[in-house]
Amino acid sequence: MAPRRRPRGTLVDPVSVGYVVEAEAKRKLDDVADLAGVSSAVMFEHIMKHLELNGRGLPITWPQQELHHGELPIDTA
Repeated sequence: MAPRRRPRGTLVDPVSVGYVVEAEAKRKLDDVADLAGVSSAVMFEHIMKHLELNGRGLPITWPQQELHHGELPIDTA
């Protein structure tokens, strides 16, 4: 069965995502989308909409030691 796609013309501000990612990450996205019965694009949007961010605006799973130049390791939350 082909993945269900959103109806044509329903995107408000469509853009093409031209990222190059590891094949395993793409396969995982495709597999999860297949299980949900939607396209990979719909699944990507769902994941981004429900992504949980920390007080610094990064995913809660992002390593704490990943600091930008000049940033002190102080938890703002």
